Amino acid sequence: MKPILEIEHLSIYFTQYDRGIRKRQLPVIRDLSLKICPGQVTAVVGASGSGKSLLAHAILGILPYNSHMDGVIRYDGEELTGKRAEQLRGREISLIPQGVNYLDPLMKVGAQIRKGRKGGGIREKCRQALKRYGLGEETEEMFPFELSGGMARRVLIASAVTESPRLIIADEPTPGLDVKAASRILGHFRELADAGAGMLFITHDLELALTIADRVAVFYAGETIEEAAAADFQEARGLRHPFTKALWNAMPEHGFIPLKGAQPYPGTVRKGCPFAEQCDRRRPDCKEAEEVPLRELRGGRVRCLHPEAAE
Repeated sequence: MKPILEIEHLSIYFTQYDRGIRKRQLPVIRDLSLKICPGQVTAVVGASGSGKSLLAHAILGILPYNSHMDGVIRYDGEELTGKRAEQLRGREISLIPQGVNYLDPLMKVGAQIRKGRKGGGIREKCRQALKRYGLGEETEEMFPFELSGGMARRVLIASAVTESPRLIIADEPTPGLDVKAASRILGHFRELADAGAGMLFITHDLELALTIADRVAVFYAGETIEEAAAADFQEARGLRHPFTKALWNAMPEHGFIPLKGAQPYPGTVRKGCPFAEQCDRRRPDCKEAEEVPLRELRGGRVRCLHPEAAE
């Protein structure tokens, strides 16, 4: 199947000033490659600060002014330039943002969902989208300050899916929702994918990701360290990277075993594997290697010099 989104060797850098006027490039995402096909949910899982949200901003063409991007992003087979991303945003490509402050505080909910469009049954689509996420018609006439946090999040989701986009980017879409509401929304996401949309689901919660994902990409310190089918997470031995196995072991149903240490800030590890300090199976070259490539292994991909050590 032809991918709807292809990301090849994406790296994102920020320009920072160190000691006065001395500039340096801080790498926040390094050498990321990813594909999303129609009808597929790909989850990107990683801790806060691992670069997940920047991936969404890169696809949408809304990176900060002091950033620089290398690599190629293709949408529907053609390069996704900044100009093309601007034309597709809110139409074929929709974002469900992490923060509810994306809502305009001075505009009623209905007007925000319709995005200035008239005719073509857009008002009825708006009402149906609100109804799908448990919100009545009266919500159209409300301002954001009149909404609870959970209602505001559901409005953002309704706004993103009203026009049946081909690619949906959901960036931590369920915080603030109770378990029942979150489960219902994830079920709707799965329905959208089954109807043909591609979805990038960004989350820190592996357990949540596995409820709807077809494939899972695990982020660590700005790098993709493993990409695997969701089915590989049924058992620890199906996984390839020691950090991914540590995530699996930290899930409540697998013993709730914590991982010692902390993820390094992106850009602070100059060479070797960024996970080396936390890895209890590291070898001398893990900290000294100039490059740790992402390679194919058992139907997935892993960025590890010695994946066999994690068996």
